[in-house]
Amino acid sequence: MKILVTGGAGYIGSFMTKEAIDTGFEVVVADSLERGNKEVVDSRAELVVGDLKNKNFVESIFSQHKFDAVVHFAGYISMDESVTNPYIYFDNNVNASLNIIESMVRNNLNNFIFSSSAGVYGNPKEIPIKEDHPKNPTNPYGESKLIVEQMLSWYQKIHGLNFVSLRYFNAAGASLNAAIGENHNPETHIIPNVIKSILENKEFSLYGDDYKTKDGTCIRDYIHVLDLVEAHILAIDKLHKEKGGFFYNVGTGRGYSNKEMIETIERICGTSLKVKIEKRRRGDADSLIADPRKIHTELGFSPKHSDLETIIKTAWEWHKNNSKFKIQNSK
Repeated sequence: MKILVTGGAGYIGSFMTKEAIDTGFEVVVADSLERGNKEVVDSRAELVVGDLKNKNFVESIFSQHKFDAVVHFAGYISMDESVTNPYIYFDNNVNASLNIIESMVRNNLNNFIFSSSAGVYGNPKEIPIKEDHPKNPTNPYGESKLIVEQMLSWYQKIHGLNFVSLRYFNAAGASLNAAIGENHNPETHIIPNVIKSILENKEFSLYGDDYKTKDGTCIRDYIHVLDLVEAHILAIDKLHKEKGGFFYNVGTGRGYSNKEMIETIERICGTSLKVKIEKRRRGDADSLIADPRKIHTELGFSPKHSDLETIIKTAWEWHKNNSKFKIQNSK
């Protein structure tokens, strides 16, 4: 089976590429390398470099290859950046997706796995969040993901495009052997940023302690990247057995506040951290915790690595091995 992985030079995409090849898939990676890293792409994959907003580039990929499925990771991911610069989020996340979807239809390819987000829900009315919860994004990033989901639903109705939209909660962690890890540019996720602050012996900025949560900081549901890519493998299998459009939360059903995350990282790393409270970032929801029962029931998804200890330990080992800074300020 041959698949296209867009954004395969990014964090989750690079894990997906390796796992797919290990599972027996033939993989072509499409990435602009604007925010990706060529070095993390599995050497067994074919890498094509180009801008997915360019219709001719996208069409050239589908004219040269016959795929069984497309797994679409490519996109900007910072909620805060999307509020500062909404144009690039709608241009990149929506237009590139539309180019891919339209080209798939022209080339009679029907199976699409979409990297969506819990950001489509906004500030939830109920916790944990079910897939049929109202969608009310609080930032252009979440809105861009919702727009693509809506496009997919229309293409499914009109053209019979089969799709699975996986709504990630917070992807985190690194490979068990510390070979691959999380290194976004810009980096906005709390775990790598706390670890980098420890390794660089710098003050960590915590954005907001006035949220409507138990300790005033955001609460999030963390899913290990290895479990997340397993959900994509299961989604591909789903579309080869059943036609239609499907939406699934990918989380654990357990939430942790930012303060709890910092304390846990300090404990696991054996290092203290100076924290400075800053104003909250625009567009951040108070609490996002998945109800993961649907993906468990329909896809048989069961996270194996998403306990907080494994997530943080694997991230810590990867960052230690890939940092020029020495650990200081040990307890």
